[in-house]
Amino acid sequence: MSKTDLYEAPDYYQIDELLTDEHKLIRNSVRDWVKMEVSPIIEDYSQRAEFPKHLLKGLGEIGAFGPTIPVEYGGAGLDYMSYGLIMQEIERGDSGIRSTASVQGSLVMYPIYAFGSEEQKKKYLPKLATGELMGCFGLTEPDHGSDPGGMVTNFKDAGTHYLLNGAKMWISNSPFADIAVVWAKNEQGKIHGLIVERGMEGFTTPETHNKWSLRASATGELVFDNVKVPKENLLPGISGLRGPLSCLNQARYGIAWGALGAAMDCYDTALRYSKQRKQFGKPIAGFQLQQKKLAEMITEITKGQLLVWRLGTLKNEDRATPAQISMGKRNSVETAIHIAREARQMLGGMGITGEYPIMRHMMNLESVITYEGTHDIHLLITGLDITGEEAFK
Repeated sequence: MSKTDLYEAPDYYQIDELLTDEHKLIRNSVRDWVKMEVSPIIEDYSQRAEFPKHLLKGLGEIGAFGPTIPVEYGGAGLDYMSYGLIMQEIERGDSGIRSTASVQGSLVMYPIYAFGSEEQKKKYLPKLATGELMGCFGLTEPDHGSDPGGMVTNFKDAGTHYLLNGAKMWISNSPFADIAVVWAKNEQGKIHGLIVERGMEGFTTPETHNKWSLRASATGELVFDNVKVPKENLLPGISGLRGPLSCLNQARYGIAWGALGAAMDCYDTALRYSKQRKQFGKPIAGFQLQQKKLAEMITEITKGQLLVWRLGTLKNEDRATPAQISMGKRNSVETAIHIAREARQMLGGMGITGEYPIMRHMMNLESVITYEGTHDIHLLITGLDITGEEAFK
């Protein structure tokens, strides 16, 4: 049974005044799409642990796939503030759906645009922008997560082509992806990106089951068993870890905005519930401890909104550092996960049901706090940036 989505976005500090009319138009159109297409069906798909593939066409139509990619390659040519707002609204609906869009735009389209040949850009980007082609990003391995430089996936020069071997795991979109941007080491141990297409012999994408988190998102592995990759599928514009890490910066920026969307949804749900739910003869919104929870939620959301707005301004000026993006990602997810837990408490037993979105957000955020750089690693990135001392090893 689908319910009407009554979401109203909090804006305690009139941050909308910092946005252009175009920013607000883009955000509101995505918000309307989420209310119509995502909210009515997402609880059901999440309960069934199934990805709603029918949403892909709509995500393409609202410009969620590679919004910052130039128009000549099929993108929308938007700025980074617009990209952030799109991710915020999609994750307000569901983190898994935002993951699908993030991977497509930041981890597949971005590296092809930034490091690909002109032929690769023209071949793949327009179809990725519409969702006609879907992609995934292969970096994390079974034994190498926070330390991607230790990867063992490799390729050898076989004359007319490369031979790719290895495996990647925890890959969003992999079960249905048409292409994978895979990072692997050559015979000299140098990391390069390769575009691997579904149908190449020896390339399989087994799905990951039994997840308690991101249940409405498709996650899987990438397995390469002597896959023949044409030499023209190598991304020529980059080598080394800088390639995949620059892609992760794009994705982490989107998460900084997106996780706040989940926080705002939990806050809005708790606020509305607190005004309707009566105990001891009055709405629970009138009790001090409930007001404390709500006041702290809106304070943290407001701080987060100001942080990502400033980060978006720096990103538009090409001045946002990887460490600043790390801080934004970490802060937003921590804010969101805390707000989700407090909101769940405010709803009491109803908070654990699919009647409300809070428990789904809370479970999803347990993945978001780990992927694209774990919570602890982002803390150490900030530590390195302010002290100059590396604590990773």
